[in-house]
Parts: sequence; C-alpha cells; structure tokens
Amino acid sequence: MAKTVYVLNGPNLNLLGTREPALYGNATLGDVEQLCRRAGRRHSFAIEFRQSNHEGEMVDAVQEAAQKKAAGIVINAGAYTHTSLALRDAVAAVALPVVEVHISNVFARESFRHRSHIAPVAKASLCGFGIEGYALAIEGLATLMAAQVQEPKL
Repeated sequence: MAKTVYVLNGPNLNLLGTREPALYGNATLGDVEQLCRRAGRRHSFAIEFRQSNHEGEMVDAVQEAAQKKAAGIVINAGAYTHTSLALRDAVAAVALPVVEVHISNVFARESFRHRSHIAPVAKASLCGFGIEGYALAIEGLATLMAAQVQEPKL
C-alpha cells in the first residue's frame, strides 16, 4: 500500500493562474496538483491534495493527516503562514515531517511576509522556486524517510 503525502494549500491559492501572475506565474492549482502527483509517483506516494480558504479546515486537514498516519505533509499555508497560531500549533502537535513551501520568495516581498509561524515547527521550508517547490518538497520528504529507514536503532 502506498504511503500518503498530504499537500495542503491555504487561502487564495485556488486563484493561481489569474492572481498576480508576475509573482505566482500562470500555472493553476490544477497544474500544481498534477506536478505533485507526478513527483509522488516517483516515490510510490499517494497524494491527498487539498485547498481551503478557511483556517479551521486547514487545521482539520493537518490533524487528519496524523490520524490517517500519512507519511508527511507539504503545506503552503498562504497568508496563514504569517498569522495563524492555530495552524502552527496543529503542525507542532503532529508527529509527521512537514515541509513548508511558498511559490514566491517571501523574503523578497513585504516585511510582514518575512515571519513564518509554520517554519519553526516544520522539518524544512522552501520558497522562491515557483510551483516546482512542491515537487522539491515531496523529494525532500522522500529523502527524509529514506534516511530514517537507514538510521541504526540504538
């Protein structure tokens, strides 16, 4: 049975392809989903792909990933990255590797975007690679899992 990776997308990411293409490019959320599924297949991962504009639904999805014993989470929390303590606490509460991803380089943007509540409780964080960052995050999860398998047990 394939291990599942949850790919969670926050507010306004449903507008990819039309929202600020100079920042986010022309790819749609559907394109991101296809990219994630291709990256997942390379590692025999099933991809559970979600998008929500609602903070509580994002928290529920993080908790669901843990309850269903997912292999890991890739999360683009959108603006909730900078504002949501509830989402930060949900990520901190689950015993899963979480990789934060952002399409744009948040550190080259407005100063309020420079603070992430998610990054300190995530295993890794990627930004500025465009939608390819999602595939890199999935590759990173696969690498982390392979390293765990190879670590000797004491």
